[in-house]
Amino acid sequence: MFVEYLSLTDFRTYTQLDIPFTPGTTVFVGSNGVGKTNIVEAIGYLASLSSHRVSTDGPLIRFGAERALVRARIVRGGQSTSLELEINPGKANRVRINRANPVRARDVLGILRTVLFAPEDLSLVKGDPSNRRRFLDELLASLVPHHAATRSDYERVLKQRNALLKSARASGRFTSTHESTLEVWDQHMAQAGAALLKARLELVELLQPHVAAAYASLTDGSKMAAAIYRSTIDLQLSDEGEIENDGGAQDLPLSSLSVPELAAKYLEAFRAQRKKEVERGISLVGPHRDELELVLGPTPAKGYASHGETWSLALSLRLASYYVLREDDQTPGAAPVLILDDVFAELDTQRRDKLAGIVAGAEQVIVTAAVVEDIPAALSGEKLTVIPGGVDQ
Repeated sequence: MFVEYLSLTDFRTYTQLDIPFTPGTTVFVGSNGVGKTNIVEAIGYLASLSSHRVSTDGPLIRFGAERALVRARIVRGGQSTSLELEINPGKANRVRINRANPVRARDVLGILRTVLFAPEDLSLVKGDPSNRRRFLDELLASLVPHHAATRSDYERVLKQRNALLKSARASGRFTSTHESTLEVWDQHMAQAGAALLKARLELVELLQPHVAAAYASLTDGSKMAAAIYRSTIDLQLSDEGEIENDGGAQDLPLSSLSVPELAAKYLEAFRAQRKKEVERGISLVGPHRDELELVLGPTPAKGYASHGETWSLALSLRLASYYVLREDDQTPGAAPVLILDDVFAELDTQRRDKLAGIVAGAEQVIVTAAVVEDIPAALSGEKLTVIPGGVDQ
């Protein structure tokens, strides 16, 4: 697939910006801070309803404006779809598909599929587990859009259960009323958590061989990369409620269980952690505390990988996402759009060339760079200069 046209109104620094695209490689060149990333951020947001730079919508609105509009025309398998996303901070965002009546923003998920590489990806390896959980959940929503609702349902139940535990802790005593109400929320959270956990486990099984292959293609192949899902219902918790890492790299048997079986395991874990949860006033078991452990050879990547290895592993996760999405829909013209936001400046020459060689065959590749010299020859294509407030075409 490819983005054929993009229009931004009051998005970030742009009052109005209109850009036609063609298949192949498009390179946006401009000095730092001029607005290159704003363009690809808008495309990524249209695909995932999230930004790779900020966690809230407020910064996406041009200062002084009330809302932002992102419009695009997407060509997928020869079929054209027009999208219009209205971003309203503090209110529900709305979307129009082919100029029809507005619908929920999440109805746009799955129409445009992108895989975005950015310097922020280092946090996938070096950062907190929440970064890796977000990576999985965003990919799930792109693969199966209803999983956005699965995650939303879980977060809603988690919020209610945490409020009850916090209330019980604040009261200084855990009453029978607290107990009976908590048991109700346990049932809801077990069901919602099991659905989310099952989806994540299935996704990690799809990703794992591609992560290993991508890492080998970006490096000398002396170390094998692995991604292992570690769940709070299968591993021992520390006193802080985090997963204790036993250093193993075994596949979890949870992957063979059904959603009802996983829900039953959650109920057992809730009972086992009841006293500690009441004392802490927070839910200690659930997908919100799970970990996607990344391993290089015999050791965890976090804390042990070199800077180059960290970059290669982060890129491998994104490449694995691309391969999984491409396998999910093998219709000609349905492969995801690849976006590389100021990535090549961070890589040495060898990794630049290897990454460029891997992605060059995609139907559409959109690249940003401060200087054109950062772009490997394999990614030759249309070059556009970004200037303050617009693009010199």
